[in-house]
Amino acid sequence: MSDAPLLEVTDLVKHFPIKSGVLVDREVARVKAVDGVSLVVRDGETVGLVGESGCGKSTVCRAIMQLVAPTSGSVRFHGQELVGRSARDLRPLRREIQMIFQDPFASLNPRKRVGQIVGDPLELHGLAHGAELKRRVQELLERVGLQAEHYNRYPHEFSGGQRQRIGIARAIGLRPRLIIADEPVSALDVSVQAQIINLLDDLQREFSMAYLFVAHDLGVVRYVSDRVAVMYLGKIVEESDSDSLYNRPRHPYTTALLSAVPIPDPRKNAERQRITLEGDVPSPIDPPAGCRFHTRCPKATDICRSAEPALLDVETGHAVACHHPN
Repeated sequence: MSDAPLLEVTDLVKHFPIKSGVLVDREVARVKAVDGVSLVVRDGETVGLVGESGCGKSTVCRAIMQLVAPTSGSVRFHGQELVGRSARDLRPLRREIQMIFQDPFASLNPRKRVGQIVGDPLELHGLAHGAELKRRVQELLERVGLQAEHYNRYPHEFSGGQRQRIGIARAIGLRPRLIIADEPVSALDVSVQAQIINLLDDLQREFSMAYLFVAHDLGVVRYVSDRVAVMYLGKIVEESDSDSLYNRPRHPYTTALLSAVPIPDPRKNAERQRITLEGDVPSPIDPPAGCRFHTRCPKATDICRSAEPALLDVETGHAVACHHPN
């Protein structure tokens, strides 16, 4: 694993305008989906990005991929800036960054056969054609646990886990250096989740890829990640190596999330104290002043309501955005 950043995201912002009007649309508000996210992914590393549904994780992924144009901020891949580039300029870099989508049912074109779905990226980038293309696609299918004869089938003929394997085969076909996995197992059964996670782990070792692994299940993230960033309402509130974060969380939000992760021992699971956060997540249209978590935080004081905490190191490699870290 290299110390040089493969992916470097700095102050990434994505606001979605809300418009209203009869004859002329005018902007009346903005959804602040991502509001100043910075993170780094190094070669061969897995960085987990976790948080409740709606906190902006998927928007971060799409903004990194330039599937949605960021409002502001920088996304540098292997030293090259991605923000503001044209589709033509981005095309060579598409080979290096691929994405596995959350929904294995919606992410595959139902009108195309599996051979086309997996083979299109190879053909588009001029890597294979004709008989060679078919051979390589069948090899990819076998590598992700499917069979060569699945080449001519349609997505509706497969289970959810098999469809996700098709999505993985499509993602690894170009031998990317970075894969952004946007909740790749959240729509799958628990037993299938384990199979997909083990497959991703094997592929990472085989192809020396880096992962940005997005999830809301902290148990899954702990298993796969070298480092973890915790996100709340458009901002990262804690970032650390996996062991440090799980053994000693410093932000009250992270502590609450970890208290909800089941423990395999039923007795220990029943004995521990579950932290229940009161209230709902505030609206990203009008987030609270100061610390965005203060409306639900049991440790909130006056400074939390008035001053936004910066993401600062409380110890080497462990950064927290909190006025009263644990």
